[in-house]
Amino acid sequence: MNIKGLLLGCISLQDLLNYYNATIIYENWNYDNVRGFVDYYKGCYLIFINDKLSYYKKKKTILHELAHIELNQLCQYDKDLFAFYVDKYEDEASKYIKQIMNEIKEENL
Repeated sequence: MNIKGLLLGCISLQDLLNYYNATIIYENWNYDNVRGFVDYYKGCYLIFINDKLSYYKKKKTILHELAHIELNQLCQYDKDLFAFYVDKYEDEASKYIKQIMNEIKEENL
């Protein structure tokens, strides 16, 4: 089970969330610059999404946060080191989603 399977319609979002032991929490934030984030707490992934986003931005943000999980970026031993490389991890998650989308396009040609 992975994001590619979700995008291909082979599995549902709920199936993938169950597989990763993840939950999506929608929050109304007073600031628009943060679309979402994911946290790992007591063996569970908590995906926080800004509820003020449009439907499509929510979906894109959920995919991005799932990419962090799939790339195993949150299980870092040194949280200070993670904070130092946060931009790197954000770029990697975005590139990962683009890579999956390109693979799907190529397969459908």
